[in-house]
Amino acid sequence: MAPRGTLEVTLVGAKDLKNMDSMGMMDPYVVFTYKDQEKKSQVANGQGSVPDWNETFLFTIADAEDELRLKIYDEDSGSSDDYVGELTIPLDGIVTDTGCEGRMPPTPYEVMRNDKIRGEITIGLFFNPEPGSGDHHDCDEEDE
Repeated sequence: MAPRGTLEVTLVGAKDLKNMDSMGMMDPYVVFTYKDQEKKSQVANGQGSVPDWNETFLFTIADAEDELRLKIYDEDSGSSDDYVGELTIPLDGIVTDTGCEGRMPPTPYEVMRNDKIRGEITIGLFFNPEPGSGDHHDCDEEDE
């Protein structure tokens, strides 16, 4: 049975992002993609390569999709936004078909572009299964 529920994604912050601006500080933001759902963070105006967002996004999980994709951009006025880098977070350990909650505390991930590390972003995940989805057979046993 495919998992159903809500995936809560917490965008904490980032550090050492590659500054794409030739002058001044970058204004980074993140675009999250899960299947056909897309969410965009606030722009961290003037925070440069160490932004703090502390934002939470909700995605509806209706079947098994094994990854959440993130792309980081630098907002530019008067020209197109600069692409900083991206990463993919596997969800197979969090979104399961057991009907159990899945949780991952805020964890740093490397932001990559052209096989080079372009910084680090910290993301927390929480999967809240829909009541009645899965079989709940061993949710508590995993904590022992």
